[in-house]
Amino acid sequence: MRVSLKTWVVLALAGLTAAAPSVHTVKVKETTRVPRGWTKRDKAPRDLLIDLRIAIPQSNFPALEQHLWEISDPFNERYGAHLSHEEVNELIAPHPESVGAVDAWLAEHGLTEADIARSPAGDWVKVRVPVGKVENMLDATYHVYEHADGSTLVRTTSYGLPEHLHAHVEFIQPTTLFSRFRPNKATFHFSQAVSAAPAEENAPAISVPSASGGSVDASCNTNITVTCLKQLYNAVGYTPLANTGNQVAATGYLEEFASFSDLQLFFKSQVPAAVNSSFNVISINGGLNNQTEPGGEANLDTQFLFGITHPIPATFFTTGGRPPFIPDIGSTENTNEPYLDWLDFILNTPHPPQTISTSYADDEQTVPVNFAQRVCQGFAQLGAKGVSLTFSSGDGGVGDGDPDPATQECITNDGRNKTEFLPLFPPSCPFVTAVGGTIHVPETAVDFSGGGFSNVFDRPLFQAVAVPEFLEKLAPGTFKGLFNPNGRAIPDVAAQADNFLVFIDGEEFHIGGTSAAAPTFAGFVSLLNDARIRAGKSSLGFLNPLIYSIGLVHTGAFNDITTGNNPGCGTEGFNATAGWDPVTGFGTPNFGILKEIVLALP
Repeated sequence: MRVSLKTWVVLALAGLTAAAPSVHTVKVKETTRVPRGWTKRDKAPRDLLIDLRIAIPQSNFPALEQHLWEISDPFNERYGAHLSHEEVNELIAPHPESVGAVDAWLAEHGLTEADIARSPAGDWVKVRVPVGKVENMLDATYHVYEHADGSTLVRTTSYGLPEHLHAHVEFIQPTTLFSRFRPNKATFHFSQAVSAAPAEENAPAISVPSASGGSVDASCNTNITVTCLKQLYNAVGYTPLANTGNQVAATGYLEEFASFSDLQLFFKSQVPAAVNSSFNVISINGGLNNQTEPGGEANLDTQFLFGITHPIPATFFTTGGRPPFIPDIGSTENTNEPYLDWLDFILNTPHPPQTISTSYADDEQTVPVNFAQRVCQGFAQLGAKGVSLTFSSGDGGVGDGDPDPATQECITNDGRNKTEFLPLFPPSCPFVTAVGGTIHVPETAVDFSGGGFSNVFDRPLFQAVAVPEFLEKLAPGTFKGLFNPNGRAIPDVAAQADNFLVFIDGEEFHIGGTSAAAPTFAGFVSLLNDARIRAGKSSLGFLNPLIYSIGLVHTGAFNDITTGNNPGCGTEGFNATAGWDPVTGFGTPNFGILKEIVLALP
């Protein structure tokens, strides 16, 4: 059959139209200012591969949140009735219309189902695409940004989407996220240890009525060990079991590796019963655990967390990828999104460890609000499945996480250039337990203990009594305009945070920071889980409603810290006081009393 020229042209144009992306009105989805400390460098290489993560709105998160409040409330008849992995996924699955809209948009840009990775619930979509394609998809321009500390990120300060997609996409990253996610370790407290002086070794024990046996070794005033912590927090003589199904874990990022040989030296010195035991390593995104490069943060976390909890099965999550990305060395992949990779993994794990400790965070203001809220919802999902998450509250007092007061800026990044106290994220998420720091015996607040009030998250219901009580104690006008009195307050609790004896590369050192407090508190949470599981009960899961209920009505369950403060931003910071305070929360744990309380719960 002969086809006329006119018909051929019409058919050819129709084919071209079908193959080309549809024409949609593109509207800016998100913009950001470049945070202080970052400098824009060259344009990002167009062939650089980026794992583009697309957050699709969760259809019924309010229902999941309601479940979480009920199963975490010790006064609710549903307490401890955690949801299954499948039940959680069903509640957060996105609406089919949103999934279809996003899939159609990806298809318009030549991406097929084979190119797409989805979370089990379908609320996250990930595609690996080169910068050049991302710029076309998002109407954006990516550059390499360098921080004053030498770290670099590939980012854009603005991106857009077809207008019809805005209702179906919460956000896309990496785009405007300038968080560095660094360890909460006060490195200026890192010093090689010296043996206790003979006078100290022979000194009488320190009287601490709440401690095991009513006293603590005098050496604990300068050298914190597992024995010191068990004495101080009333856990001497409690031995957990290895075969109950209880698990505990620490997270590692930025090429912080945990040494097996250093762990054995630590066990030989502090936990002889644990010698020849170890921990499992789970690699995420190619994470390594290089035994020739032990890290102080990773060794601190694993030695103390797993020393307190031995013989509970232990896991070290090592997640690959770290800044800086250096585009001139031939790298074709952007690998500086390790935290998102860990979150992807743990949310996709049907039976994660019941207690997970993390000692990394960043300034809350460097995290886009929509990203912070969605990540926080991910923590809620873990809580609903029975996981307790502890995060160190930071080492900058009320400041920006910088442990050196001389270099703290405490200036907002939103264009106002206003002086404010700057909390950290993820500790500011209400669905995690933020752990502040203490020092010495008897305990006092350590001066670098991070604390304050979120500028992103409102005060949660579990803080409705304790936090206003603290605010009422402040003199009128105290720090007016420097903090958000209606925000989620941190920390929730505290633990020792300085003079921890750890082994690194075969040598013994002191390390300080709330990086030590988070695994310490998590260790005692894992012991409480052991007690509950042995009694045929569920794990504790999301802790905060229980902590605030106990803190308000059970005298002695937490050791109330009433001295010390957390200076920063050119101020003396908040004071530790009776009851909850934004330096040490409700205080440090009394394991013996807490064990009796949690065993009395359903």
